[in-house]
Amino acid sequence: MYELKTKETENSVIEFIEAIDSVKKREDAYKLVDIFAETTNYSPKMWGPSIIGFGAYHYKYATGHEGDAPLVGFSPRKAKISLYFAPGEQKREELLKHFGKHTTGKACVYINKVADIDIDVLKELITSSVKFLRETYPE
Repeated sequence: MYELKTKETENSVIEFIEAIDSVKKREDAYKLVDIFAETTNYSPKMWGPSIIGFGAYHYKYATGHEGDAPLVGFSPRKAKISLYFAPGEQKREELLKHFGKHTTGKACVYINKVADIDIDVLKELITSSVKFLRETYPE
């Protein structure tokens, strides 16, 4: 049976952030923790070794695959900061037009630094993602 790699852990978010080499990336990580926590009303938790997640939901696909994941989160990686929002959320593409400098992957939005983005749009992305997942996967 498939074992999920990204699970909520008891590891310290602060210790994880303090271990980041780049001072600027550390500062951005703390800013993002504040923004995500304030917007979601959830405390930050480590998911796997490098994702800081907020809230959680349980999903189950038609294939039978199921698991738990953070509602939203981010990971301050070496090259870029990965932001995790709900894939499939309809407002995302429209909001990203006003977000600032970024690139996208299937489920991730990548930024170089917090100064490159519009914080109000980030808060809207967080809020709409949480709302979408709560409606799609009610507890």
